Amino acid sequence: MGTLVAERASAAVVDQATPIRRAWWLRWAPAVVAVGAFFAILAATGTSGADLGRFAAYAALAVTLPGTLVYRALRRTPHTLVEDLAMGAAVGLTLEIAAWAVFSALDLRAYLWTWPAAIVVVFLAVPALRRRHWWVRGYQPVPVGFSWAVGAAAVGFTAYLSQVFLFRNPVIPTSESTQQYIDLAYQLSLAGEAKNHLPIHLPQVAGEPLYYHWFGYVHMASTSLIGHIDLPVVALRLAVPALCALAALLTGVVGWRVSGRPYVGAVAAALFWVVGEFNFTDPVTMPMGTQATFVIWHGMSMIYSWVLLIALIAPLADIVRRQGGDPDDPSGKVPAIGLGAFAIAASLLVASSGAKASSLPIVIAALLFTAVVMLVARRRIPWRVLAALVLAAAAQLFATVVLFHFQTYGVAVGFFSGLYDYWRDSGKTGWAQAWVVAGVFAAFFLNLQLRVAGVIALLWRRRMRLLPVQVFLLGGAIAGVACYFVFKQTSGGNEYFTRAGFTFGVILSAWGYVELAEKVALPRWGRWTLATVTVAFGAALVWVQLTVAGAAPVRTPGNSYAPLVPLLQWAGVLAAIAAVAGIVWWVTGRFVRGMRGRGGLVLLTLVLVAGIPGLIMDVAKSLRAPNGGAYVNVPMPASHVAVARWIRDHSDGDDVVVTNRHCWRMVSKKTCDSRTFWLSAYSERRVLVEGWGFAPRGMGAYRLPFWDPALLAANDAAISDPTPEALRDLYVNHGVRWLLADRAQFPESPELADLATKVYDSGQFAVYRLRG
Repeated sequence: MGTLVAERASAAVVDQATPIRRAWWLRWAPAVVAVGAFFAILAATGTSGADLGRFAAYAALAVTLPGTLVYRALRRTPHTLVEDLAMGAAVGLTLEIAAWAVFSALDLRAYLWTWPAAIVVVFLAVPALRRRHWWVRGYQPVPVGFSWAVGAAAVGFTAYLSQVFLFRNPVIPTSESTQQYIDLAYQLSLAGEAKNHLPIHLPQVAGEPLYYHWFGYVHMASTSLIGHIDLPVVALRLAVPALCALAALLTGVVGWRVSGRPYVGAVAAALFWVVGEFNFTDPVTMPMGTQATFVIWHGMSMIYSWVLLIALIAPLADIVRRQGGDPDDPSGKVPAIGLGAFAIAASLLVASSGAKASSLPIVIAALLFTAVVMLVARRRIPWRVLAALVLAAAAQLFATVVLFHFQTYGVAVGFFSGLYDYWRDSGKTGWAQAWVVAGVFAAFFLNLQLRVAGVIALLWRRRMRLLPVQVFLLGGAIAGVACYFVFKQTSGGNEYFTRAGFTFGVILSAWGYVELAEKVALPRWGRWTLATVTVAFGAALVWVQLTVAGAAPVRTPGNSYAPLVPLLQWAGVLAAIAAVAGIVWWVTGRFVRGMRGRGGLVLLTLVLVAGIPGLIMDVAKSLRAPNGGAYVNVPMPASHVAVARWIRDHSDGDDVVVTNRHCWRMVSKKTCDSRTFWLSAYSERRVLVEGWGFAPRGMGAYRLPFWDPALLAANDAAISDPTPEALRDLYVNHGVRWLLADRAQFPESPELADLATKVYDSGQFAVYRLRG
């Protein structure tokens, strides 16, 4: 990490617009090594070579190829091949959503694999498109250091995922004692729903509309349909690592494009995907949430939305830059996208609208902030920025009306709701309470925003006179934190605003770091020394946390801030060490000329990497829980999955299943924890009533009774007390074709065998097919 953040960034003093041309094999080596390592890690987790081959073909031919052709047609002048491919992959994901919608509306999902041909044929048939976009000349060479740095970030994060996610959750359970993280089956069920239906409904309650951000699950469904890959393999092995690798690549590409400096992208990729959250507990805790740790895989909509949001920054920044027209803007080293930026932005905005509900509000706030600052500073209306703002607002309106049907799912004004519990019952009053509140805010910024510290250096160095693109990035970073402070959500969903804002902030932070490195201009020996110190510092932090850190204190009445104390104490220790080191540096600098004026760069480097133990501590935590991982797990017995997959293999996509299994566990004699999703997940079929714990209308209140008691009673009676009339009603009016009796809940009625055909019996489970 030290080499990435220090040596590579400091090397930016070389003219990066004209990197040295090297032998072709040296330029391609980072990509070959990174791709090879990526697939090797997936293979090590049990992914078959056939699935990897099919997935590689899908990613290359059904996402990257059509998307790259369209991106090339929309951007004006080529920059780098890696940019065309990365941005092309993001554009390809947006085209995939449209293709899925069309083929689903026509009930031609089995032919979804043909959609890329529509793009390819056009680019082959039209002479102008054929000449300009299949073989492109004029690419700038990519610095080898940039390639190695970004590739290392992508591979490193894939290795992290293998330990905390892939190895912990088998694709198909191997025993009756297999555990699985609780959200994974729910996500699999949504992808199964997208394979078979439009519009999307809640698969656990057939007919219940799903007014939600579900585009990411369309991507998983499309991967399965186009690549002919078993959906659990897509969900539990391929989709998340591939999207993370693409997001890391896009971070590097977009950081380079918006700043004009390749090593801004390299540093941003390292800060985003290598450095974790700052903390000091073991097992590691997440007192304020996370940015990339854990959340990246427990809900794949996060990483899917990040891919689109990171890519979206590129065309929006290009629009802002063209509006600003500042000749001192270093991003002018990168050719402008041109008017096509509006079309690229529009496609990514629409895709982002259904990827994650937290993305567009931050984009709109960033554009509005930029427009206001430019209007005040230049006394001219920034029409291009306003046009982009109109596009973003239109996409938000589409999401609000069409996708969410005006549902807010508990989002409301609630100032500091994510922090309030830490000072609400502190047992302090007066000035002591004020110090507690200040400490809570300090813990928030240390825990989640320390990697954005480079923004402070940028503001200081430029004396607040930022370029328009920097204003845009700053607006997004501020908006993420501001929305988290202003809004509340019953399940803590306001944390996602900070994650969307972090996307902007981490690029701006890397920009500030690289500008400082350019100003300091360390000689070669200085760069190597700083890299060595950084690596040693990171290793020491990891060692100390693994050997010294303990469990987080438990919050108790009168001591509500206790879980934050280790973090603040550790920050105090590091600050004291930094203060002593600073004094020594200042004194030594009076005698050693090479140290003068360079202490700030050293300090900022160490601050930015202070969270380096984050991912490693999460791995350590997960290694102690090999069956399912270190978070909330549920039983996923092999017998349950076997019966669900049998139903999948013997039923049609429109068939509905009835089951008498509705609870993961009984919290009390009368209270059901209804977070059970395994049947809809592994059968890829709608269930009349399975578990309703994640139904959006319940807003996470999984212990509430089902909202339609009559339907639940009819559902259970079909197994316990069936009648010909009741079964006929389920068949005709609800599309039910299958009954799954879980005898561990209650046995089926003996009369059921006369009214339906038993087709499966494993002892615990019996499956009956209704007769038409």
